[in-house]
Amino acid sequence: MRKNKPTFSSKLLTEFDRFLKISSNQAATPSIPLPDYKKNHYKLEPDELNNTKGLMRINHTGEICAQALYHGQALLAKDENTYYHLIQAADEEHNHLCWCLERLNDLETHTSILNPFWYASSFAMGATASLFGDKVSYGFVIEIEKQVENHLQEHINQIPIKDTKTHAILNQMKADEIRHGQNAREAGGIEFPESIKSVMTAMSKVMKFIVYRL
Repeated sequence: MRKNKPTFSSKLLTEFDRFLKISSNQAATPSIPLPDYKKNHYKLEPDELNNTKGLMRINHTGEICAQALYHGQALLAKDENTYYHLIQAADEEHNHLCWCLERLNDLETHTSILNPFWYASSFAMGATASLFGDKVSYGFVIEIEKQVENHLQEHINQIPIKDTKTHAILNQMKADEIRHGQNAREAGGIEFPESIKSVMTAMSKVMKFIVYRL
């Protein structure tokens, strides 16, 4: 049975609490365990290791942004079905966030020091998208997921195949992102014009350039 939609004030308090926990890497445990993978003994070469650290830091921050975007959109969603659709997608993205953090811990590297900024800015973008209605909000999801799918494939191509744990995480993430985009399209999301897509792509490139290093 679906619960009553929370009040705006309660949602604000929940979002602030979420921001603090996610920004400090204290998010709740995932609802789905890490994807299965073939365990093997391998050692990444120094260049491979450093590149994998940077790429997984990007993926972790990407999931920080996904949490913020979906919850920002849900905060101002006018339609109840849209609200619950976005919350369900955010819950799945939360699993990705936890998996990426676990892999970063395995690699003994840090998360991006700018994650609080990425979360706040993405939350604002998501909330702004909702102000233009469900079709635009879902259109935003379609384009974001398409870009995430592309960069995940780039990372899959770069990371050595012997790193089975990272590949299992990225492949499952990619499958989920494709499904999220399809769901948004089926819900009535519009296709954005090329000018907006180009701006979003440029912003994504800036984020990835910075996070790879910081």
